[in-house]
Amino acid sequence: MKITFIALIALLTLPAWALDDTTANREHEADRYLSATPPKEMMTDMVEQMTKNSAPDQRDGLKTLLLKHLDFVAITKDIRDSLVKEFTADELKALADFYGSPAGKSAMKKFGAYMADVMPNIQAEILKAKTEVDRERQ
Repeated sequence: MKITFIALIALLTLPAWALDDTTANREHEADRYLSATPPKEMMTDMVEQMTKNSAPDQRDGLKTLLLKHLDFVAITKDIRDSLVKEFTADELKALADFYGSPAGKSAMKKFGAYMADVMPNIQAEILKAKTEVDRERQ
């Protein structure tokens, strides 16, 4: 009976443990998330994966040029603004907690390779669907 009572009290007070969903809290948690998953590292990894399909003698030069011309400040600002707009403070806290953890950091290091694996198929499926849409419209 005591365990049930304690569980009920814990369940009823759970909303009290939630972060206030204020812009300031969203911004703070978005910053924590961005510290755990720096956009520059993510974009560098994506460029690395993208250029693997380039000719070996052009790969390093292409990677260097892409990274030279990417505006990491603008990308980071856009990501932060979107995080604050789309997620609650609690959701951002959960993301920051996960991606700041050893498992989250390990998962994030694999994300570029994962995206490189799936994007060609996703793009092909989107093009196939667009072809079907165009065919139906005729």
